[in-house]
Amino acid sequence: MGPGIGDAVRVRTGYGTVAGRVEPEARTGRPVIAFRGIPYAAPPTGPAAFAAPAPPAHWDGVRQAVEFGPTPPKAPYPPAYARLLPDPAVPGEDFLNLNVWTPDPAPSARLPVMVWLHGGALTRGSSACPVYDGAPFARDGVVLVSVNYRLGVLGYGLFPDAPANRGLLDQIAALEWVRDNIAGFGGDPDRVTVFGESAGAISVGALLAAPRAAGLFARAVLQSGPPEVLPRDRVRAAVRRIAGRLKVPATAAAFAAVGTAGLMDAQAAVLRRSGPLLGGPALGLVTDPGSLPADPAAALTSGAASDDVPLLLGWTTEEHRLWLSPTGALGLLDRFGPVAVGLARARTGKDRAAVAALRAALPDAGPGELAGQLLTDLLLRDPLRALASAPRSATSHCYAFAWRSGVPGMGACHALDLGFVFDTLTVPESSWLAGTTPPQALADEMHAAWVAFARTGDPGWAPWDGTGPLKVFGGPGTDAGGGAAPAEGAATARVLP
Repeated sequence: MGPGIGDAVRVRTGYGTVAGRVEPEARTGRPVIAFRGIPYAAPPTGPAAFAAPAPPAHWDGVRQAVEFGPTPPKAPYPPAYARLLPDPAVPGEDFLNLNVWTPDPAPSARLPVMVWLHGGALTRGSSACPVYDGAPFARDGVVLVSVNYRLGVLGYGLFPDAPANRGLLDQIAALEWVRDNIAGFGGDPDRVTVFGESAGAISVGALLAAPRAAGLFARAVLQSGPPEVLPRDRVRAAVRRIAGRLKVPATAAAFAAVGTAGLMDAQAAVLRRSGPLLGGPALGLVTDPGSLPADPAAALTSGAASDDVPLLLGWTTEEHRLWLSPTGALGLLDRFGPVAVGLARARTGKDRAAVAALRAALPDAGPGELAGQLLTDLLLRDPLRALASAPRSATSHCYAFAWRSGVPGMGACHALDLGFVFDTLTVPESSWLAGTTPPQALADEMHAAWVAFARTGDPGWAPWDGTGPLKVFGGPGTDAGGGAAPAEGAATARVLP
């Protein structure tokens, strides 16, 4: 007879023994084993704050792994977003840690593994978000790993005296830890799927193109985030402005001497009026000879990288509503009228015929909605479709998430799909973005597709052939506390596939 609910379970890693705990999965009560806060790299503090990740120290005895470990330093979300996006903060320096949920820690189990990289614009988020609970994946026979990595200027600032893309290097170190240790948790290191949403998906795109990550995973999922890099000058400008606010040189050594709180305050002030829609200084991935030698979009669409890795990729049908609705910007664009659509068309390079087709498909859409759809094409749909349509030896499967939130104004917005993918709609924080009565049947369908992809590389529908098919989750007829979004859930599947 195996361990019961509440019992401790020990696993030996390459750095020492950890003790997790048997817990009931929320919906079914089935026992799964959770290990939280396991270090995969040494604390990046003091002089090491801007260094490449180093292996963690070995420990004697048994390390308790029942609570989430520290989360990376970050500034809180502005109030308009803090009420929609849970982002817990756990203090502490040992924040390069990960969590593992497994149904069976026997090395002979050889279960598929999924490694989750959270979103948050590479400046916020963590693996401690309740919506990312890995128990439902473990319940369904997958070993789920979620990862913390350096954010913001700590992870992505460019300095003359530090390696670039440190957050990406952290993610690679976590995948190396998975390769070396996951068998002890019942996982198969040869069947690893890396998946992420938003900035997490951008990270997955970089991992697909990073030579050091080759062979560390077999499949990949990109949810609402394309493979991309930022111009180095744009990132340098952000670092220089942060240095100016701190009154220190724009070097890693000088920044390391500043307290974390001061760094986060200065970073938040500099980035306050920047973003994917506004442009301006930013922090993010850049091309770099040591970590990311080529633009991931170019490398992947040309077949020069990860040609043999099956992909699952997609978007929500009203991504822009998370970017524009909470601040009132969507209503402001409506007041601008045709000017808003004209500006969006100029920014995206869409011709008048494309706008006319969009108007025909969305006859009730206002100027803000039309502009938002055009910007979503530029930022997400066009590059993801290009990746799916590239001549690669492995298959790509495409989807759209069309169910509309029960929260007024949010629609089928960016990040709404997360509670459905993780099957965590019963978590109170899921209701912040989805409302109080989201359809469990839709979560059952979407979660099962992700599990199937991790097991076999086939989520349950035909691969993309350049024009289709596009699997639509939550299309017409799915209505519980929200409803079906018009875009791609109905006529616009012909306009925006």
